[in-house]
Amino acid sequence: MTDYKKIRIALDGPSGAGKSTIAKKIAEKLGIVYVDTGALYRTVGLYSIENGISADDVDSIKASLKNIDLRLAYEDGAQKVYLNGVDVGDRIRTPEASRYASAVSKIPEVRAFLLDVQRNIAAAGGVIMDGRDIGTVIIPDAELKVFMSATPEARADRRCKELAEKGMPQPYEDVLRDIIERDRNDREREASPCVPAPDAVQFINDDYGIEESADYIIGLIK
Repeated sequence: MTDYKKIRIALDGPSGAGKSTIAKKIAEKLGIVYVDTGALYRTVGLYSIENGISADDVDSIKASLKNIDLRLAYEDGAQKVYLNGVDVGDRIRTPEASRYASAVSKIPEVRAFLLDVQRNIAAAGGVIMDGRDIGTVIIPDAELKVFMSATPEARADRRCKELAEKGMPQPYEDVLRDIIERDRNDREREASPCVPAPDAVQFINDDYGIEESADYIIGLIK
């Protein structure tokens, strides 16, 4: 068996590419830790939602950071995010939280606020982290960087199925529109745009299932 306790894997890509699900599967198969960095941005967005702050009110979002205490914990093999001492659970998995996550992630002060949290987690090694700028900003010296994507239509279809399974069905057209808008926001933001690192392996997974995608990336890791 190979010892993966020191390896750091950066898995980047746009919303809906399956990064979280596939990263979890890889972590399970290799016995390493999965870090869902997107959950941190969703949690900052959730704080804005629950405190009546508009997604385009940048000044209020920046001011709110002083009131936010974030903590990651691993309980029963799963990552949990605590916002001011309270487990946010599935409250960060709604379409509204996704839209807010895209909005707050464009704010340089928010990214700086979360930078040290993410780097400290990665420092120990034995991790796979997924997000938009893991390989370009968070751990640019990672042993492996993968930029994984799929067409907006394929991602919208997957997202609709996921939401339906969670009892939160959404119209396909609405989900597709949100994905296209979020892609544009992620690509065009000034702070850490969602682009492949120069040395990243680019992987389009339209025709791959979860297991196939995980096995492909595990092959790269090995």
